Amino acid sequence: MDPKNKHLLVIAGPTAVGKTETCLNLAKFFQTEIISSDSRQFYKEMVLGTAKPNQEELSTVPHHFINSLSIHEEFDVKRFEQDTISLLQDLFKKHDLVLMTGGSGLYIDAICYGFDDIPDINPSIRQQLILDFGENGIGYLQEELQKSDPIYYDIVDKNNPQRLMRALEVCIGTGKPFSSFRKKKQSKRDFRIIKIGLERDRDDLYQRIDQRMDLMIESGLFEEAEKLFPLRHLNALQTVGYSEIFGYLEGKYDKDEAVRLLKRNSRRYAKRQLTWFRRIPDMKWFHPDRFDVILKFVKKEASWIESNK
Repeated sequence: MDPKNKHLLVIAGPTAVGKTETCLNLAKFFQTEIISSDSRQFYKEMVLGTAKPNQEELSTVPHHFINSLSIHEEFDVKRFEQDTISLLQDLFKKHDLVLMTGGSGLYIDAICYGFDDIPDINPSIRQQLILDFGENGIGYLQEELQKSDPIYYDIVDKNNPQRLMRALEVCIGTGKPFSSFRKKKQSKRDFRIIKIGLERDRDDLYQRIDQRMDLMIESGLFEEAEKLFPLRHLNALQTVGYSEIFGYLEGKYDKDEAVRLLKRNSRRYAKRQLTWFRRIPDMKWFHPDRFDVILKFVKKEASWIESNK
């Protein structure tokens, strides 16, 4: 494999910005395949709350790492890095350009830059954090992480106790910030990486998020969450789109409040995603409606493709 002739096209952006449509159009044009780097779309039991491509979209272009796991399986960013690099070696035998898209910044970083191995952490640290969380609530975890690792605190999903505890146990167990394990220098890859970010005006994006949530609810999001309610302790379900409904099912607030929280937390999630992606070097930003401009940019970055079209 000649690395200068192999390209990974990363399409990043916040939830509801329009990544799916853009990637489908690019994949069709380049006759290639799509890798999902969305850590919530891996799980087959989570459908409506993760905004996966629908069956028609999945059948139009080959997708990887969507519905590939059960919520009962353990999965982390290091395994994603290993699985994706292995998959790319196979895909590059068939394609000169492969797409990767998603809203999980940590997983995109793992492919673009690599992720340093984290030493094994004493299990007693996690057990103590679980006890602290039970006694003091999520606010305690947030405060501790803000003190221990302000860089990761700024971009982590602050409503996800599992993510907070994972970062804290690394901080405590290693004496180093969790963010320090994200490699500052890009790992050597046998392919080139093109990075594109999609963005919209904030009001437009927030309106799309609210509309998407209304459609999810209309399609049965509450009913899906109710079926998963007995499994709400699992790590995969500690995420926006489900935890708000679990609170309603636990009787903490009424359905109207659950809907308000779903929309508010989704907008906050999008803001955190943008904060993360805007820190990525060499990310070129486009409005998703400007497909012609995006396509022109990709052709320029991988000029050999145009000569072969």
